Amino acid sequence: MISKDLPLVELHRHLDGSIRLSTILELGLQHNLPLPARTLEGLRPYVQVSTPQPGVMEFIAKFEWMTGVLVDYDACRRIAFESVEDASNEGIDYIELRYSPWFMAEAHHLQPEGIVEAVTDGIRAGERDFDIKVNQLGILSRHYGPETAMQELNAQLRHADEFAGLDLAGDEAHFPGEWYAEHFKKARDAGWHITVHAGEADGPRSVWQAVRELGAERIGHAVHAPEDLALLDYLREKRIGIECNLTSNVQTSTVADYPSHPLRLFLEKGIAASINTDDPGISAIDLHYEYEVAAPLAGLTPAMIRLAQENALETAFLSEEEKQALRSKKLA
Repeated sequence: MISKDLPLVELHRHLDGSIRLSTILELGLQHNLPLPARTLEGLRPYVQVSTPQPGVMEFIAKFEWMTGVLVDYDACRRIAFESVEDASNEGIDYIELRYSPWFMAEAHHLQPEGIVEAVTDGIRAGERDFDIKVNQLGILSRHYGPETAMQELNAQLRHADEFAGLDLAGDEAHFPGEWYAEHFKKARDAGWHITVHAGEADGPRSVWQAVRELGAERIGHAVHAPEDLALLDYLREKRIGIECNLTSNVQTSTVADYPSHPLRLFLEKGIAASINTDDPGISAIDLHYEYEVAAPLAGLTPAMIRLAQENALETAFLSEEEKQALRSKKLA
């Protein structure tokens, strides 16, 4: 169960994987888009996952109608605001929302920089209305290649103060992190924190590359990290956070089932692993589900669940003063 005396923190949630089903339907009908169905229940199987997919990229295909309704900047502003509202309704005290402006812009030929401006407007309005702290993480999508990724990065850097960090996501198996070393150096030089999707569709070498060459302070997924015991020791010693996503990893067939997930192992070995949702709009879950249903299914004891909640705050991209403020607010 979630510990009420600790801040509830979400570190790994994709903005464009969190769009409400009702919003997809409403925007689709409003703009006369070729939706595959015109009711919520009819639309659900095209957007949400109900059975495990053959792999990560098949799961990502579900984004078609998440980004497909982002017809203009008002739509981007709306989904950002609603994501903050949804996080507040879940009782989340601090959340990091990540997104790829290029990916969100692609379906309707918008400008990545305009996406950043609209999302920022929506997030800031949500913070004011719902009394929740939110940071943005930019994403570079591997599958666009290094040249497009640099354009995407530059669009984000023009609003550098709006971002807490940078992430690398997408097709890990075919687009190695080595291609993006220059991009992440620019991000670090801008003062951004670094998190990288690694060890999900590729093995431990991808995690090593992320921490050694890209400067990752946290790793998204890292499911294959236990294949290298030296890597686990390194992650523990350096306090590199692991953003675990239990239900998502089952749905992408990255793990066979909840008991097979390495989150329990990470916690037993003293690694700063946390519990997150990934793409709750696709997985049809929320953070409470991950804590109260998925975590016990993965073999976590109540003490381990509390430790994961503490780890989320420890590895959040916040100053020590901001972390203490969250703790104090929770105890007030």
